[in-house]
Amino acid sequence: MTRYLRLANVVKSYDGKINAVDDISIDVARGEFVTFLGPSGSGKTTTLMMIAGFENPTSGAIALDGRDLALSKPYQRNIGMVFQNYALFPHMTAQDNVLFPLKMRRFPRREMATRAQKMLALVGLSRFADRYPRELSGGQQQRVALARGLVFDPDVVLLDEPLGALDKNLREQMQVEIKRIHRELGITMIYVTHDQTEAMTMSDRVAVFSNGRLAQVGTPLDVYHRPSSRFVGEFIGDSNFFVGAIEASRPGIVELTGIGPVRVENKNAPAGEVDVLIRPERLRLFQSNEDNTFEMTVDDVINYGDSALALGTTHGLPLRARIPGVKPDALRPGANLRLFWSPGDAHVLPRR
Repeated sequence: MTRYLRLANVVKSYDGKINAVDDISIDVARGEFVTFLGPSGSGKTTTLMMIAGFENPTSGAIALDGRDLALSKPYQRNIGMVFQNYALFPHMTAQDNVLFPLKMRRFPRREMATRAQKMLALVGLSRFADRYPRELSGGQQQRVALARGLVFDPDVVLLDEPLGALDKNLREQMQVEIKRIHRELGITMIYVTHDQTEAMTMSDRVAVFSNGRLAQVGTPLDVYHRPSSRFVGEFIGDSNFFVGAIEASRPGIVELTGIGPVRVENKNAPAGEVDVLIRPERLRLFQSNEDNTFEMTVDDVINYGDSALALGTTHGLPLRARIPGVKPDALRPGANLRLFWSPGDAHVLPRR
């Protein structure tokens, strides 16, 4: 990967005692879409603010295309910023809001109008150029904010939970729009969210934050199917975790506590205590001659239409199974299901 934006051992402390961001290192390629994902207080927004220049690192380095950003003020970094609350000027029309960063950078007057019109067309708002923010919907206001962050050809665009104020349908629509714009422009984007669905559907790579540190960086499928820790496995997607142990003489067998032996394909997993992750959608109704079978007692059911999520227990342990195309009466509370999962469906982690 060609290094473009680089964070090296970045630390941020506000009181000199506790690190809000603790030794963060990550390289972002030119044109890449990277999402900073994590719960509130995990350090993702603080890291974004340091890239933008609104916060200064306590230690470490941030460089963009070989330039040390510590030597530049925020307005000198050529970085676009899109906020959750839009931050539009209410007394300016949509077009004037988009023109504002061009005026601040003293672009030629003739070029400014052309750029603003092009950006409004890119986000589908040409017809709304003369409207004020109060005359626009939330989704339209967010499009104006996105156009404003892109109009001056920034080297990087930073998006701080930009869709958090939108309803579900608008949020999904804007996810598609942002990815389309990213593909068309090929611009580097850093996106901050606590919404795992956004991270999974939009990103080239996901950086998972936990307590100010990077828990894992990888493609969406990597962090979903092969999480590096129990925290990542539980934070991203729905999960079943079981505690077990592997004997060195039986590398393909995990003795699950309270359940018994099961087969896994993680034959390189170290001997000793392990956590075993099985995603609910990997559990299937038993057919015949299957590995890893067990009984589930259903306590409750959530119906999604195309599938149903059964909540219950096996051997007294909590279990979640997402089953497609099953008849509703087969999953009533109190029902007993016989389920199985294939050895390759498990992900084994050493217990920490």
